[in-house]
Amino acid sequence: MAEAFSGILIFSHIIPVILGFFGILALINGIMDDKKEVTIIGIVLFLIAVSLPFIILPVIFSL
Repeated sequence: MAEAFSGILIFSHIIPVILGFFGILALINGIMDDKKEVTIIGIVLFLIAVSLPFIILPVIFSL
C-alpha cells in the first residue's frame, strides 16, 4: 500500500510541478527570443503538466 501512496504523491504533486515550471520557462524564453519552436515546447510541457494527474491517477486508483 505504501507504493501506491508514493506513486500518488509523485504523479499528483512532483512531476506536474517540475513539468509546469520548465514549460513556463520554455514559454517565456521562446516568446522573449521569438523562437516559435521553444514556445510550442513550453505550451506542450505545460499542457502535459496540467493533464498528467487526470490521466495517471485514475489508473493508479483502479489498481
